[in-house]
Amino acid sequence: MAVTLRALQTVVPPTVLVQEQVRDIFAAQPGLSRLAQRLVTASFNLSGIDTRHTVIEELTLDSEVTEPQFFDATTQRLLVPGTRVRNELYIEQATKLFVEAGRRAVAACPGLDAADITHVVTVSCTGFYAPGPDYMLVRELGLAASTQRYHLGFMGCYAAMPALRTAKQFVEADPNAVVLVVSAELCSLHLRTSSDPDTIVASSLFSDGAAAGIVSARPPEPGENALVLDHFETVITPVGEGDMAWKIGDEGFEMVLSSYVPHIIDEHIESALAPLFGRDESLTLALAAGVLAEAGAATGADVDGSEPATAAAGQVLTAPAPASPLSTAIAHWAIHPGGRSILDKTEAKLGLTEAQLVPSRETLRTNGNMSSATILFVMKAILDAEATGDGERVCAMAFGPGLTVESGLMTVTRG
Repeated sequence: MAVTLRALQTVVPPTVLVQEQVRDIFAAQPGLSRLAQRLVTASFNLSGIDTRHTVIEELTLDSEVTEPQFFDATTQRLLVPGTRVRNELYIEQATKLFVEAGRRAVAACPGLDAADITHVVTVSCTGFYAPGPDYMLVRELGLAASTQRYHLGFMGCYAAMPALRTAKQFVEADPNAVVLVVSAELCSLHLRTSSDPDTIVASSLFSDGAAAGIVSARPPEPGENALVLDHFETVITPVGEGDMAWKIGDEGFEMVLSSYVPHIIDEHIESALAPLFGRDESLTLALAAGVLAEAGAATGADVDGSEPATAAAGQVLTAPAPASPLSTAIAHWAIHPGGRSILDKTEAKLGLTEAQLVPSRETLRTNGNMSSATILFVMKAILDAEATGDGERVCAMAFGPGLTVESGLMTVTRG
């Protein structure tokens, strides 16, 4: 039984943050050391981000709010609201994003309407309230009162992956199940000025957004693009527990995001993927064939062991660098863009092509890091691309506190 992810939809709030402008505001805050000012400039400039989105409407230079809570446009000073103020705005604005993303997903799924939804799985780590977003989706979308609801909270950037895995398990247990998965994150609520390097890095990366999709065993309609959810795996790396963390403070949530995270991913990404690939026989065979081809290219011999052709006199015979087995066996890579350096390390370690990282880099460039929702943005970009072909494989990876690596194998289906 094929379980598919259909009708992927994304939503961002209307207020746009231009990275260069935000950089200058953060660098000009009082109390920063000279080192911190340099770190702000470097972090923002090297982030790979042009624009981000926020639910904080007053966080713009032309704001006319008379009693600001987050940003005083007149003095250009970042304010320090307490956790309650931040969470109250989360309750108001996150609900809107959850509902809008869910409504779009249901509307975009042919042959299905709200009455067909049997389960709701919501994801968020940037705020809390009860009854929560799972409840609000049932109420606002007119779902059945018997709809089963599950909320994955405070897991971090990787949480959309276990949400999809959970939805797949529901459908495998009951082929008639139709699961609405919605992730919404309001990371900008917790940005703040500080001389702490981890806080500076977080301030240069995080933003707001939401994404939703439908998981079911119903086959896609003609002309519909979807992803067959093949396999999922979870791996905790041997190190990194203190390098990525997320805690609740008196003045919002506090992110720990050390500069060592890309190095941890570089050292452990291959071993983290091994259990996932081991579950797929066709991929295991393709990788084995790819390793042989790569070995032949490295030794200067053809795959059959014969010597390569020699150049005629006066000619320079050059050959393109051999593609890595992974980049050949798996056409598309949905890598969570936790930051530019994470994408750089992943591309180099796995031998991926520049083109294979474009969906992740473009998502980062235009939207920043929206925590758990981000990987769904990347997957949608892959699915919507005209060059993405039926039957091509997709490997998705997301990283979060722990350090936890969540991965999944999927297959593109053009209905």
